[in-house]
Amino acid sequence: MFEEMKCIDVDVHNDLKSPKELLPFLPDPWKTRVATSGIGMPGHGYTSPVGVVRKDCIPPSGGPSASDPDYLVEDLMKQFNVEYAILTGNMTNISTMHDPDYAAAIASAYNDHIIEDWLSKHESFRGSITIAPQDPFLAAKEIDRLAGHPKMVQALMGSAQRAPLGQRQFHPIYEAAQRHGLPVAIHPGGEGAGGTPPPTPAGYPTRYLEWHTCLSGNYMAHLVSLVCEGVFEKFPNLKFVMLEGGIAWLPHLMWRLDKNYKGLRSSVPWLKRLPSEYIRDHVMFSTQPIEEPDDPKDLISIFDMMDAENFLMFSSDYPHWDNDMPTEILKRLRPEARQKIFYDNAKALYKI
Repeated sequence: MFEEMKCIDVDVHNDLKSPKELLPFLPDPWKTRVATSGIGMPGHGYTSPVGVVRKDCIPPSGGPSASDPDYLVEDLMKQFNVEYAILTGNMTNISTMHDPDYAAAIASAYNDHIIEDWLSKHESFRGSITIAPQDPFLAAKEIDRLAGHPKMVQALMGSAQRAPLGQRQFHPIYEAAQRHGLPVAIHPGGEGAGGTPPPTPAGYPTRYLEWHTCLSGNYMAHLVSLVCEGVFEKFPNLKFVMLEGGIAWLPHLMWRLDKNYKGLRSSVPWLKRLPSEYIRDHVMFSTQPIEEPDDPKDLISIFDMMDAENFLMFSSDYPHWDNDMPTEILKRLRPEARQKIFYDNAKALYKI
């Protein structure tokens, strides 16, 4: 029975009840700024007609959806046999802020809040070290500060960036993560906001539907950059996690990149293997939002093309409007493949 299979959920969006929850962890002048004006997170400007979060996930005690640790356990984890939840929060938009010092301060305060107010409440929670990559050295310092916490299992930043993530200005982040044996994860949310470029290569779309659909294009650019800039040669033990960016686009990207590499390898002499081999060895992906072809067998074919069962992990994206529950997706997979995707791959990556 699918309902009896335990799973690890690698993308659970716990939320703040209020920005004031960060005040005990902020020094001035940032504390006064948040107390008087809120966090001031840049938005991408695209409005979802169905909202971003599910209204039925609002805790009985009040506050935003997924803002109560106890209710999150009852509503998600106990109901769907989720053994561990990797908390990803709602702060990755800090990568779009203009002020690197303020962004780093917010990230640090948020991390301290997660440790004190979430990770201490339930053994089943694991945290992400949210980082602001505008100043990679401050981001690396934050990883160093918290990497020793036994429940912090990855570094996390937004996929909305001012440059492709393989470029060398980001390498201090990867060096710190590798030094501590932590994966680095990215998550969308702020593409087109603040100081970041347009959310698509063609410019700014008109509606949320377009923005939401085109997020995978941003992930393709980051993945090609990570491989071609030699990140996985320079940091051979680094694991990278691509959350909420889709998966069905991966086979054609690996084919295209391998084909072009064979003719243009002189431009990337530091690569010693086919690009697709680096991807398979170093990059993990999450299931949500899982693509849904008219014929479910087509998705299984795509999985077979890329050996997905070995680098895909289950994610619900709770409590977002399009979240997926483990009882509702990938029912046609072999039991062995389901076991890897829903549990084993995350258990190994996060050393749970």
